[in-house]
Amino acid sequence: MEFKTHVYYMRDGVPEEKHIEVGAKTIRAGGTVIFPTETVYGLGADALSDEAAAKIYAAKGRPSDNPLIVHISSIDMLVYLIQEPISEPVKRLIEKFWPGPLTMIFKKSGNVPDSVTAGLDTVAVRMPDHEIAFELIKKSGRPIAAPSANRSGKPSPTRGNHVVSEMVGRVDVIFCGDDSRVGLESTVLDMSGEIPTILRPGGVTKEQLEEVLGAVRVDRGLTEEKETPKAPGMKYAHYAPDAPMYIVKGSVENAARKINELAKAAEAEGKKVGVLATSTNGHLYDTDIVIGFGKSDDLEEIGSNIFHALREIDSMRLDVIFAEAVDEKGIGVAIMNRMKKAAANRIIEV
Repeated sequence: MEFKTHVYYMRDGVPEEKHIEVGAKTIRAGGTVIFPTETVYGLGADALSDEAAAKIYAAKGRPSDNPLIVHISSIDMLVYLIQEPISEPVKRLIEKFWPGPLTMIFKKSGNVPDSVTAGLDTVAVRMPDHEIAFELIKKSGRPIAAPSANRSGKPSPTRGNHVVSEMVGRVDVIFCGDDSRVGLESTVLDMSGEIPTILRPGGVTKEQLEEVLGAVRVDRGLTEEKETPKAPGMKYAHYAPDAPMYIVKGSVENAARKINELAKAAEAEGKKVGVLATSTNGHLYDTDIVIGFGKSDDLEEIGSNIFHALREIDSMRLDVIFAEAVDEKGIGVAIMNRMKKAAANRIIEV
């Protein structure tokens, strides 16, 4: 179905009041709205409507057995969505991390349609830390189900031009605002069982969660495929560029040496090669195409840039991509999680 998409460009990241009202009206009418958040751009619709959820899946080309995250603007909305009273650990997490890049999973109430949760008895909820997203939810008076606003399987959008180029004609409204601050999707933390469990690493790290909760477990689903995913990104290939991508892990010197060796061999076969690397180490590579994604000692910068870099390097119509690994500490765990998915776990250790 072709949509007449209304695109509203924000001035200094701030929307006009009348445009937010248009977006809110669209949500209430069961339509679809793309909006910026601090993590990535989201593709939203009324989380209480089966018909609206179906439009999200259709716009993304996303399988309907992949659950959606519900975005809220108040604790009253959370209470409406979940089965049990808010526990003390959840209250501590809310106080520390909401609004922000933390999604929590709860046993859902009967108010949440199965289409939003892919038939699961749990619901994933977060409160975004972005003016446009927050006001859109608040003014619509609806919790908004919103996965990332990209075609399924492609890198998540962190810039306005990403969604305009990819999603015009597939949704009703696009708010084209500022660049995403975090640049990685939210951390997903399952609070529905006895031990808090990370289902997806993101903008809030395991170490930060442990400071508030104590023991936090990491789900095996991060490395093993599951038939029934409890969180977005646990079942299907994500973030994949068109060309095959290989991650090279090792010391800076060893990794650069191996990438140059692999690139030279690929070029000898007539292939167009690109390298994804930190700006700190970009000078170490002999290939013509080197895309930097941030300084090696600034994981927050890399996290903010990684999806944009994947899209940029993908636009060059390469035959093969070689990428530096980053340190898997703090937010580096989330960065490498996304990079491994983009590379379909093709990792070379040196």
